[in-house]
Amino acid sequence: MKNTKYFMAAMVILFLSSCSDDFLDKQPLDTINTKNYPKTAEELVTVVNGAYQPLQWPKLYNLRMWTSDIMAGNSIVGAGGGTDGIETQNMSNFTVQPDNAGVLDLWRGPWPGILMTNIVLKSAPTLDIDENIKDRSMGEAYFLRAHYYFILARYFGDVPLTTVPLNSDDNLFPSRSPVNEVYDLIISDLKNATQLLPPKSAYGTQDLGRASKGAAYGLLAKVHLTLGNYQEAVDMITQVEGLGYALNPNYYDNFNIENENSQESLFEVQYASDGGYGFWDNENQASWASPFMGPRGANFVGGGYGWNQPTQEFMNQYEPNDKRKEVTVLYEGGPNFDGLPYQASYSYTGYNVRKFLVPISVVPSYDNSPMNFPVLRYADVLLMKAEALNELGQTSDAEIYLNRIRNRAGLNDIPLGLSQAQFREAVLKERRMELAFEGQRWFDLIRVNNGQYGLDFLHSIGKNNAAQKHLLFPIPQIEIDRNPNLTQNPGY
Repeated sequence: MKNTKYFMAAMVILFLSSCSDDFLDKQPLDTINTKNYPKTAEELVTVVNGAYQPLQWPKLYNLRMWTSDIMAGNSIVGAGGGTDGIETQNMSNFTVQPDNAGVLDLWRGPWPGILMTNIVLKSAPTLDIDENIKDRSMGEAYFLRAHYYFILARYFGDVPLTTVPLNSDDNLFPSRSPVNEVYDLIISDLKNATQLLPPKSAYGTQDLGRASKGAAYGLLAKVHLTLGNYQEAVDMITQVEGLGYALNPNYYDNFNIENENSQESLFEVQYASDGGYGFWDNENQASWASPFMGPRGANFVGGGYGWNQPTQEFMNQYEPNDKRKEVTVLYEGGPNFDGLPYQASYSYTGYNVRKFLVPISVVPSYDNSPMNFPVLRYADVLLMKAEALNELGQTSDAEIYLNRIRNRAGLNDIPLGLSQAQFREAVLKERRMELAFEGQRWFDLIRVNNGQYGLDFLHSIGKNNAAQKHLLFPIPQIEIDRNPNLTQNPGY
């Protein structure tokens, strides 16, 4: 594939190309060349493929995005104890400083993807190639650029906006743009993506996992929900509903490696076995979720590093007969895992995450889990619609969507006649249980009531260090040192 190398001080870079037919092929970041922009359809698709790759890296969905559930109070780091995962411990204890390694990962993670999407969006319009390939490639680039900026905006607020691939003659020290301008770009990009991308049903087997029209509408709905644009969120979700998505009958089917990119999946980060790169490298294709979250000493999965251990407070939120519990969490007395019983002594809390584990009988080595990571599921979309309708004063209509999620979980309908405030609490709790450990809870905490909902919750579970400033991360000090035009977030 194309070879690039990026300088994070500048957050923008230059580009070189070569080719591959495999959508999942990795792109080594080891060469700079400003002259060889894509000139053919094959080269353009290769750059698009490269734009997906940062999603797969530990800086984003292979580690940092799902550890946000630890910050959100669903779990503790666990791991090996002591200083193992100290950066995540500090993030979750709200003692984070600008030199925190996890914060640096989240800041640096999106920029290579933004670079490659900018290359696509600059190059594609000038190419004399098949219009379907051109439109799809540009749609994917718009979707991915919006996705990367959405991550940055929610974690950091104001961030530099770069919409063209810069070269060494340009200003490589951009200032932070106001977050409202970042959201303007995100919304514009996603609107463009909805027009250019094909529906998921149009993709053949080899292209499953690419961004689709439904993914763009769904992410745009989430952006509007985050901003409190509830009618716009409902409108976008209505578009998703017309595209053929459905809940899987069995909740477990969302985490079954034999059922990836299912009818419930709008978008998931793709992983694969035998990618040909080192497990600890950016270029690694295998998922970290199973080896990292597997219980220590249990011999359940390859690896088993014991990260992300659910808390007792989280476990107490399950209602009796909730079918999601035994899919989501390993607990003593629960169903065996691959024929083996779970023991509470395997973790500090007595629990481990189950939903992302691939049995050692299926993948015996620690470095080969092919388990995709869900970014946007139809269940999430239905819960967003329930929340948005309630905020619009249409609580009775919202009940239908919330109850669809509850009924699949084996739970009864919520009580009739809830007030708007009571329903809001009910839908946020349902989101917590349905989307547990999928990296969604933190963003729910910080968006409701300008983050006060999250602070109140965190204080209620003893995280008294959490303060208003922690709703955004600090800008990494190393980036400020390298770029004098960057400013620090308040309070750090």
